[in-house]
Amino acid sequence: MGQFLDTFKEVFHYLRQYKSRTFMTMFGIVWGTMTVILLLAFGVGVKRSMSKNMHGIGESIVIVWPGRTSKPFAGYGRDRAIRLTDEDTEMLRREIDGIKNISQEYSKWGVPVHLGDKINQPNISGIIPEYGPMRNIMPQPGGRWINNLDINDRRRVVFLGNRLKDFLFGEQVDAVGKHVYIGDIPFLVVGVLKKKTQNSSYRQRDRDRAFIPASTFAAIFGHRYISNFIYTMEDPRQNKAVEKRVFEVLGKKYKFDPTDTETLWIWDTTEADKFLFYFSLGFNIFMGLIGVITLVVGGIGLANIMYVVVQERTREIGIRRSIGAKRWHIMRQFIFESFIIIGISAILGFALAVLLIQIISLFPIEDIVGHPVLSIPVALISASILAIIGFLAGFFPARKASRLEVVDCLRY
Repeated sequence: MGQFLDTFKEVFHYLRQYKSRTFMTMFGIVWGTMTVILLLAFGVGVKRSMSKNMHGIGESIVIVWPGRTSKPFAGYGRDRAIRLTDEDTEMLRREIDGIKNISQEYSKWGVPVHLGDKINQPNISGIIPEYGPMRNIMPQPGGRWINNLDINDRRRVVFLGNRLKDFLFGEQVDAVGKHVYIGDIPFLVVGVLKKKTQNSSYRQRDRDRAFIPASTFAAIFGHRYISNFIYTMEDPRQNKAVEKRVFEVLGKKYKFDPTDTETLWIWDTTEADKFLFYFSLGFNIFMGLIGVITLVVGGIGLANIMYVVVQERTREIGIRRSIGAKRWHIMRQFIFESFIIIGISAILGFALAVLLIQIISLFPIEDIVGHPVLSIPVALISASILAIIGFLAGFFPARKASRLEVVDCLRY
């Protein structure tokens, strides 16, 4: 321990002796460290922002619409309309093991939703309780989502999108427990959508929609066939296998060719997740390379300075070797010195990066590029890169110093 402290004091003595050189060397490492952390933190922020925007519609969901046949099959001609019912979704739930959750969805336009003189004509959807969690539809405090009793009793209850609620009731009024009219029928408001980011939809943003129990929808509007259904999978990586089984099961019932992709129109959002994964991976690699190059430049500067230090202390090296210092003692001295410089610079770089991340997070840029996030993997990657650069920057000058001949050193 005493020997370590002596080495530490000796290193700081040399650093103080050449303040300007030490500052310039450390500045490069500080700047490189800060750059790596900021760029990788921005990469994490961009990924989270894109994921949040994409998953506003639901996480790893598949949306299926009935279409028309495009191939003759089993004696039936082409261009035959496929119509799906509630029973079909339950059949798919039973027969396809890979499906985790599934919900039918009715849809209707043109029916006014009104309160007093406030009239709107949003998309009205008839759904079951499973639909909400799959679509990331969360109620505001004090309200609730559609439940099984609403379905069983065909209750006239409605869940409003937050912007539709603001239009009908105003922003400051609590709508839960009050009534609105859908057509001429009063509906009790049981919940209002919690505000969310949603950059994609199929029909209308959830904030502008009205959701009622599927059984109530079918009874009031007389719809026999559903508009579409959505499902999630136990393992999203098996999306193609599950999709194939959907075509097979429905094809068997409705007598169409399971390879006829026109019979069902499918929007698989897991494909967007794959795109996001590879995009964010490429983005982070690109950002990381820029930061690493900046750090490497700083490391080259450190290595050059260490070579200069070796040259300046050649006579000292000779004296130490002559009184019994081993080669590894000399190497340890210079490697330790480079690690001291790297360590102090890294701490300063980390501190500045964290400060900048906190400042940048105050700006309203989350919906554009997201806020930078300092994650544990980012910190570990940065520390690993710094350790490698610090070792290499000190190793080669240290090896040169340890291989100097004692006589040449003393004669220098």
